[in-house]
Amino acid sequence: IRHRDGRLTDVLYNASVYKDARGDVLGVFAAARDVTAQKQASQYARSLVEASLDPLVTISPEGKITDVNEASALVTGLARERLIGTDFSDYFTEPQRAREGYQQVFEKGAVSDYPLTIRHRDGRLTDVLYNASVYKDARGNVLGVFAAARDVTAQKQASQYARSLIEASLDPLVTISPEGKITDVNEATIRATGVARERLIGTDFSDYFAEPERAREGYQQVFAEGSVTDYPLTIRHRDESLTDVLYNASVYKDARDKVQGVFAAARDVTAQKQASQYARSLIEASLDPLVTISPEGKITDVNEASALVTGLPRDRLIGTDFSDYFTEPQRAREGYQQVFSKGSVTDYPLTIRHRNGRQTRVLYNASVYKSVLGAVLGVFAAARDVTAQKRAEEEVAEQRAKELERLSELERFQKLTVGRELKMIELKKEIAELRQQVGEPEASK
Repeated sequence: IRHRDGRLTDVLYNASVYKDARGDVLGVFAAARDVTAQKQASQYARSLVEASLDPLVTISPEGKITDVNEASALVTGLARERLIGTDFSDYFTEPQRAREGYQQVFEKGAVSDYPLTIRHRDGRLTDVLYNASVYKDARGNVLGVFAAARDVTAQKQASQYARSLIEASLDPLVTISPEGKITDVNEATIRATGVARERLIGTDFSDYFAEPERAREGYQQVFAEGSVTDYPLTIRHRDESLTDVLYNASVYKDARDKVQGVFAAARDVTAQKQASQYARSLIEASLDPLVTISPEGKITDVNEASALVTGLPRDRLIGTDFSDYFTEPQRAREGYQQVFSKGSVTDYPLTIRHRNGRQTRVLYNASVYKSVLGAVLGVFAAARDVTAQKRAEEEVAEQRAKELERLSELERFQKLTVGRELKMIELKKEIAELRQQVGEPEASK
């Protein structure tokens, strides 16, 4: 309606004829309802719909498109008037799945993150996630479905790139739900377990280990503390072969910082463990006491020979001060400190004290050992028992001292004997001289 001043009022007319007593039509009775505010609200809503960068669409109970925004026209390559009245499912790579999607909305009232792929008229594809719900009239009758599609093409490409990185890993990788169920794995996990991906997903993570309870405690520790490092487990293959691994794991979260699960990476240390066991067998085969010492001077490992020479079991020695087992603790302390400062020592003499008081004299050869990055981890020291050698040396020295004393006595005796003989000769000479002086003949010899 146009006012005399030019102002306009949008109305909706309801009208009917009215009649006289004989039933003759006398005229029309019309009532106008002002819908200016309603129309403005509709225009405002339309502007919001068109302002959206996401494709928006309304769908009738028969699956026909009843309205779209400009973003829908752009993503399909078809004008709005060409889209309205056509089947919603016609614009997707999987029409049946699209049809099932809106039918699900009519049945349940809504769907969230329903994945579909829109096909443009030129063949270009756009991956989307649909959020949709029914909309109703004032009396609560369902009129149709309102659906909004979020373009996740870039997100999907990023996900595919991340997936390719995960699959490129030679280490078994796995994601675990808060309930301890496997939610995803890579190919390396399949090889380590001998079980297909679809068979692994949804099963208990702990089921694939030699110690299920320890595996369970591991991921529970991650949920409690946020992460674990170098957590040792042994994966059991379906053919019963075992793989020793060290797990590094941490929680992962959604955009709202809510913990979704655990991401765990296993490093195969079977060869490393076998090498360690071989090295251990060599260490234990040594008759010499061998020990490793931390930078704080604590014993971190020993062999059986060290246990024998101290009289203490391995578990009692580990974690105690290295210097506590020597007759000269300070000298022992100075010894390993010298190794840390100089890198090594050779033939460093110490005396080990057994718990029963017996003493063993040793010569230590020691050097630092390092990580793969070159950081000094500790000292490796080997003690050579020189007790018998020292005892033999002392016996030789004692025998030599005795022999020297005997020689000294002989020399003194010789001097005494020779001195007497010289005195006799001098005495005889004096007697002879006296006889000559008095004119007596020499006595016959």
